[in-house]
Amino acid sequence: MPRQPVRTADAPAAIGPYSQAVRAGATVFLSGQIPLDPATGELVPGDLAAQARRAFDNLRAVCQAAGGSLDDIARVGLYLTDLSQFAVVNSVMAEYFSEPYPARSTIEVSALPKGAQFEVDAVMVLD
Repeated sequence: MPRQPVRTADAPAAIGPYSQAVRAGATVFLSGQIPLDPATGELVPGDLAAQARRAFDNLRAVCQAAGGSLDDIARVGLYLTDLSQFAVVNSVMAEYFSEPYPARSTIEVSALPKGAQFEVDAVMVLD
């Protein structure tokens, strides 16, 4: 099955040798999104909630470029540099997703690109 890259200017460009997302059949694998402003490529100012919102906005833009939406996401991966702040991210995620919620993993990491506090990746399944 051929892989089809997904690209959009409404989310930050890849900062390495990867695609924003790759579609294989009906499945779209979305690369990690950190809280970068797509227009400037810079980390958004603000607290963890602001960073999480920007990352989810970026994820939504890539979903739309692939022909889907956040409602089509089957699984998300959340990465935080401070797991004690999980409640903040959980609250923001509830602004973007509704039941039935996607499957999820949440992992504390020692660092993220560009000094971000949060990153999200996902798997989306389209009809």
